Amino acid sequence: MPEPVKKAAFAKKPKTQEAEEGSNVVFEAETEKADAKVKWQCNSKDIASGDKYVMTVDGNKHSLTVRAVTKEDANVYAVIAGGSKVKFELRVVSKPEAPAEAPAEGAGEPNAQTEQAPAAHPEAPPKEETPAPAQDAPPAAEDAHQPDTRQDLTGLFTERPQSGEVTVGENITFVAKVNAESLLKKPTIKWFKGKWMDLASKSGKHLQLKETYDRNTKVYTFEMQIIAAKPNFAGAYRCEVSSRDKFDSCNFELAVHEARIQEGFDIRAAFRRTSTDGNEDSGELDFSALLKKRAVHVNTEPDLDVWDILSHAPATEYEKIAFQYGITDLRGMLKRLKKMKKDEKKSEAFRKKLDPAYQVSKGHKIKLAVEVANEDVEVKWLKNGQEIQKAGRYIFESVGNMRYLTINHCSLADDAAYTCVIGEEKSTTELFVKEPPVTVVKNLEDQMVMKGERVELECEVSEEGASVKWEKDGVELTRDESFKYRFKKDGCKHVLIINEATKEDCGHYKVKTNGGESMAELLVQEKDLEVYQSIADLTVKAKDQAVFKCEVSDENVRGTWYKNGVEVKPDARVNISHIGRIHKLTIDEVKPEDEGDYTFVPDGHAFNLSAKLNFLEVKIDYVPRQDPPKIHLDCMGRTSDSTIVVVAGNKLRLDVPITGDPAPTVIWTKGEKASSVSPDGEDKGGHATSWTMKDGEVITEGDGRVHVETTKGHCIFTIEGAERQDEGIYSVVVRNPAGEDTADINVKVVDVPDPPQAPKVLSVGEDSCIVQWEPPKFDGGQPIVGYVLERKKLKSYRWMRLNFDPFTGTTYEAKRMIEGIPYEMRVYAVNGIGMSRHSPASQPFVPVAPTSEPIGLCVDDINDTSITLKWRAPERIGAATLEGYGVEYCKEGTDEWIPAMEGLTDRTTMTIKDLTTGDRLQFRVRAYNTAGPSGPATLAQPVTIREIMQRPKIWLPRNLRQILMKKVGDTVNIVIPFQGKPRPKVIWSKDGEPLSPTFASVRNSEVDTILFIRKTERKHSGQYDLQVQIENVEDTSKVILQIVDLPGPPTALKIVDTWGFNVALEWKPPKDDGNCEITGYTIQKADKKTMEWYTVHDQYRRTHCVVSDLIMGNEYVFRVFSINLVGLSQDPCTTKDSVYIQKTGIMYKSPTYKEHDFSEPPKFTHPLVSRSIIAGYSATLSCAVRGIPKPKVTWYKNKMDISNEAKYRMLSKQGVLTLEIRKPCPFDGGVYMCKAVNDSGEDVVECKLEVRPQIPKEDKKDAKK
Repeated sequence: MPEPVKKAAFAKKPKTQEAEEGSNVVFEAETEKADAKVKWQCNSKDIASGDKYVMTVDGNKHSLTVRAVTKEDANVYAVIAGGSKVKFELRVVSKPEAPAEAPAEGAGEPNAQTEQAPAAHPEAPPKEETPAPAQDAPPAAEDAHQPDTRQDLTGLFTERPQSGEVTVGENITFVAKVNAESLLKKPTIKWFKGKWMDLASKSGKHLQLKETYDRNTKVYTFEMQIIAAKPNFAGAYRCEVSSRDKFDSCNFELAVHEARIQEGFDIRAAFRRTSTDGNEDSGELDFSALLKKRAVHVNTEPDLDVWDILSHAPATEYEKIAFQYGITDLRGMLKRLKKMKKDEKKSEAFRKKLDPAYQVSKGHKIKLAVEVANEDVEVKWLKNGQEIQKAGRYIFESVGNMRYLTINHCSLADDAAYTCVIGEEKSTTELFVKEPPVTVVKNLEDQMVMKGERVELECEVSEEGASVKWEKDGVELTRDESFKYRFKKDGCKHVLIINEATKEDCGHYKVKTNGGESMAELLVQEKDLEVYQSIADLTVKAKDQAVFKCEVSDENVRGTWYKNGVEVKPDARVNISHIGRIHKLTIDEVKPEDEGDYTFVPDGHAFNLSAKLNFLEVKIDYVPRQDPPKIHLDCMGRTSDSTIVVVAGNKLRLDVPITGDPAPTVIWTKGEKASSVSPDGEDKGGHATSWTMKDGEVITEGDGRVHVETTKGHCIFTIEGAERQDEGIYSVVVRNPAGEDTADINVKVVDVPDPPQAPKVLSVGEDSCIVQWEPPKFDGGQPIVGYVLERKKLKSYRWMRLNFDPFTGTTYEAKRMIEGIPYEMRVYAVNGIGMSRHSPASQPFVPVAPTSEPIGLCVDDINDTSITLKWRAPERIGAATLEGYGVEYCKEGTDEWIPAMEGLTDRTTMTIKDLTTGDRLQFRVRAYNTAGPSGPATLAQPVTIREIMQRPKIWLPRNLRQILMKKVGDTVNIVIPFQGKPRPKVIWSKDGEPLSPTFASVRNSEVDTILFIRKTERKHSGQYDLQVQIENVEDTSKVILQIVDLPGPPTALKIVDTWGFNVALEWKPPKDDGNCEITGYTIQKADKKTMEWYTVHDQYRRTHCVVSDLIMGNEYVFRVFSINLVGLSQDPCTTKDSVYIQKTGIMYKSPTYKEHDFSEPPKFTHPLVSRSIIAGYSATLSCAVRGIPKPKVTWYKNKMDISNEAKYRMLSKQGVLTLEIRKPCPFDGGVYMCKAVNDSGEDVVECKLEVRPQIPKEDKKDAKK
């Protein structure tokens, strides 16, 4: 089977060039293979070498020279190598005219032409010759020409606008070019002056923007023409171009010069004196008339209009307006604007308008909201000036003063301007619908097809109806005239269809969207030719017709007929025909010389079909004779050996010429020499197989595949489809009454080799692997010339061939795989006969790359014999999981790295023990995954193994710095960390006494200590002292533990007084408060008839109370519970006596008391706090005052009463005084004072307020830069 030809990719591609008429142009290309065949085309037609075109080849370098270029040579050219095709263009320009005399001013840049010199064609390159500079021009003008560097440009620009110079009143043009061949959307260009001024809105008398498109070259040309330049046009400019997700920009400058001084100018007139009395000789000399004027001049228009515009403009527009009206002193302009009072005109219909713009992603919803002044007003919503009708996607809402427009499932059609209309007033915004990028959901798959088959490359994208672009080896595919490529779109699926694949279709196919791409490789192989009918042996008589006929699978295959190795030519008797799949050779009037072996060889295929033509001569006279039989073999005698090689599966045909009269009997045997065959045909020795012929008929036959026949002068032994077991020594014996003759023929059967064993993957890389295999056990009788390897993705069914030329070794590095995707490999063995069956597939493997090195390696702890290291995981893990870390160390001055442990650790910290004190060691850590170890992370310098003294320090937790309160019976577990080296001594004590182990448990470690009490009691309350000591250095801390319990009942509850329906009670606090504060009492009452208790007061804090609303005629008893943080006391305190509520006749006279004077002078309980605020943001000042009667409050600023100022708002609530300053400005800063006055006195508190100006956004951006 012939090996498919590998496509030849280009290492260097020819580029589009421009040339003048009459010159020679050379296009150069470079292929990856030196033996690649290259073909040049012009307008899709092949080019042949001649006077016009010269093609040269030097190894892998190819060139095409076009001589004496004319206008007719401006065409599209292409170079083809294998499956790759690269297109390029030749552009022809006219010869330049003789250069005219240079003007007085130096010429500008190539892209900035003034109208004094003729403008070059937009497509023409910069000329190599520059006009001669004027005599008074500076020497640098000779080097003003810059070479064309467009071939080195990156981004979207193929030609960038260059800086230029122009004289006042003249014109200048800036040119930018963009190649749109690889763009999915038309590019958008913007011209700016300075940082942000968009020049699109400035088009008019002095500025024109143009755009042209060349369909042949697919190049957009954008021009910005400045007409009648003014001095204030000078400055920095910027050009930006964008197309979907691609963007590029370029900066350039424009210099504007004043016109030259006219001849005859009187220089003396420029010398004048600054005289104020009219005397020409008095005053100082003024040379200002001779000074060169600045490039920027202040506009002389009246200031009133400019300041009116600035006062109504936002701060972001100040610089733009200043540039437009020629104001250069921006700092002075801002100072003046601060002094001016800006009167904003408020909308009467809208309280809050729409924002200037909104943005929403495609498919999402957005809600537009406005706030109206009148709650009952009706609003209208417009889209691009047309009223929006209520529909499924548009929802109108009215909630109070708010009006909402909701747009569901936004599409690109919703990208428009929206307006809310109330009467004559409008609020307008613009909605931008952002289209999400289209991504490739299902990638293309590699394919291998046979020549002539249909190919479908299918992918799936994330959005229906999305536009995609197909490329082959970097060249965009289009529907050409032959309809070779067809593009099918079905929803999200996109299919590239190739009807009949050819070898030229091999290559890498790529589908591109605006959000991703996918690539697959297509391989096309020749079909294996199948034989439907082979030619057969013929025996014909003289004057008869002989017809050899065969049928093959491909009707397009041609072939050649041979007789005894010599090609057969048709003549009057011989006719060769080819109709469809049938090939015929016809010989009329057969003659004896036509006898021989005839062979048909198909073109391009490594096999043949052969048959024998036997001539049957009819004898009229027969004279019987007896001649002894004789075997006629040219290559051997009676006893010599000869070897015949036959390919397994082919026909083995042994045609032995014999003579003898009468016709001898022929005996064929296999497995022994001829001498071992007895005359009667029986075996003398071991196992043998024999076939006997007598008078042309088979007497014995051992196998159905074996055919034995005898013709006059020949004995023929044929085996159909030779197999390996047919190999051996074949003996032929011919006998007749006159004698016998024998001969031995050695037959060797060769075959394709056995398949190799399953390959083993030795190692993997990020996109590669190294695979190894063993040679096959049987080489097929021919030496192994190499191996062919294939791979496939684990979940795919398509195998991709990795090499087309046999690989001689048994270790191969496979590349161009995708990291993280599982693959399988298999191998074919190749010898001189053909290719074996494939080996079993290898174990699945995943190409992965080692991880990055661990980060943050540092020493966490160290002592005399051990060290603790810690690190963080690598930043990049890759597709494979992290197996662990390996830690190694070596002594300083040596290169021997010793593993710190056997195997790997999955932790990011490790303690290495049993080290020698005083050694200086270097440590490193490497991360391991399937691909092997990563790069090492090492310490900055070696570490000396020696413990470092560290002062003891107790790190008391925040919750233990206050009293720790626990209930009786709770568990106490106090953990206190500390530090210190060597390990410090820890001592606990309670109330100055050592802590007994039976009282509380203590557990200590190297870094912390634990105090544990399983079940607390009241005796565990107290102060616990902790002491951490290293030699004579110590640190102490204390913990206060409070164990609380339920309180005891109150004592001495008694009834103090009774009147009407009321009873006064009094009691004393409990003797046992439960080791915590009594928080209150619960008082209950009960009628003696029912003795059902009802709560009268809960959480009552005093020790006396009045129980009211008692029922007349009932007798009551009372009880009191005490309450602390734990809960109610278990037992109450009950009154010993009961009280009876009399029905009538009881009058209570309240005692008289002297009225208490509650008056109190004012006093500020919370003062004012000095503040620093930002201008434009409302601020408040707060304080708190107390006084009886309620004091009168007055606010002052810089000792001036501000009570009646509209800018301030004073609030007072529950004694808290607040002064609100609305949108303060720097003038609102100063000393603020609050004064409170009542009949008993007065009090004053004050603070200082600082108002800082806002920082403009431009200054923030500059500060960030």
